[in-house]
Amino acid sequence: MKLFNQGTPVTSAVSFAGLIEKIEILRSTLRWASRLERPEIEKLLKQATALRDEVMGLSHKERFVAAASTEPEAMPVVEPVELSARERRQALMERSFIFEGTFGDNPKLLEALEIAEKAAPTDLPVLIDGESGTGKELMAKVIHANGSRTDKPFISVNCGAIPDSLLESELFGHKKGAFTGAANDRRGKFEAAHTGTIFLDEIGELPLAGQVKLLRVLEAHEIQRVGSDEVIAVDTRIVAATNKDLRRMSQAGTFREDLFYRLSVIHVTLPALRERRDEIALLVAYFGDESAGQLKRRPVKLTPRLRDFLMHYDYPGNIRELRNMMYRISCLAGDTADLAHLPQDIRPKPAALSVVGAGKAGVADVTTATSLAEAKRAASDEAERAFLERGLQEVGGTVAELARRFDMNRSHVQMLLKKHGIRSKDFRGNRQAEGGK
Repeated sequence: MKLFNQGTPVTSAVSFAGLIEKIEILRSTLRWASRLERPEIEKLLKQATALRDEVMGLSHKERFVAAASTEPEAMPVVEPVELSARERRQALMERSFIFEGTFGDNPKLLEALEIAEKAAPTDLPVLIDGESGTGKELMAKVIHANGSRTDKPFISVNCGAIPDSLLESELFGHKKGAFTGAANDRRGKFEAAHTGTIFLDEIGELPLAGQVKLLRVLEAHEIQRVGSDEVIAVDTRIVAATNKDLRRMSQAGTFREDLFYRLSVIHVTLPALRERRDEIALLVAYFGDESAGQLKRRPVKLTPRLRDFLMHYDYPGNIRELRNMMYRISCLAGDTADLAHLPQDIRPKPAALSVVGAGKAGVADVTTATSLAEAKRAASDEAERAFLERGLQEVGGTVAELARRFDMNRSHVQMLLKKHGIRSKDFRGNRQAEGGK
């Protein structure tokens, strides 16, 4: 009796489990076969057992080969829906996202806000980086406000402002008598932030000894006060911020690599203000109102050339610089602010004022003015005309868009255009022509 032909490949039409089951049934039948002599049964049982072992080996091998070579099942391709910046911001608002004063529809900022939205409900550490003055603490407050700890403490610590000798005491507290001047027990920032969020600003300034202590908090969720052996458990969400490249610092050995990776589980980068100019007009209005409220006065009006400067200045100090500038303007100006109210070191020189329109009908030339008053008036007219012409160039000659962009009344814009003899229709082909290049 021949059970199988040697050399015959096992067909893949039968599953391995099903084939094994058939072999076992055969082996069981052979054990109780009455027409076969015992030696034949033993021989066939050995063959069936060998076949089973061979199939078992083939099972692992062929499954591995199949997994490596078989194309995964084609998943339905779902094309991502491209939303406009305004739609993305609106979607955040519809999900009850708390913005905490962040403005604008810049795609990079919206990406940061969308990451913050996903990270906020978790307890994962967050690292926020970006240039100085980009609003890193504001983003930390956004994360705190949208998380489950929103009604718990938010404690802010500037790591760069604490002397190295006092850093451990400041963060973790101390026991009475731990060092000269420690007259009482004192809680540190981490204990104060228990169940809430601690914001560690300028984390790149933290000395290596402090980095080791912070790593222990991240790993063990416990602290020890200076001068105490008692271990205190803390439940604190850590959000850190820096304007330095911590990855490069870790490669240079000035920042612990393990701490960098623990802090940057969620990494948020804030773009510079010059990369999100759409926010400038909003921020000018916001800080103008804020500074007026602080100074208990009416918001100042901005001349067109001052507004033009504010819209196009590069702001190396980012949002912080813009805020401080608006407070200065509000303090120094009367009802109307002009370029003279800017800090001296950034104030444009008279020669930098545009002379577009000089020599045209009805407009005096600065170089031919016979009095200081006439020169001022001519310079103002020249700057005003240049401002309007550049604005129309940018918006393709649409007066309504120009008025909206610079927060001006449409009828006032039309009056200014008439004053300078500017025809908006002369600019309507410019945007299309530029787009076709």
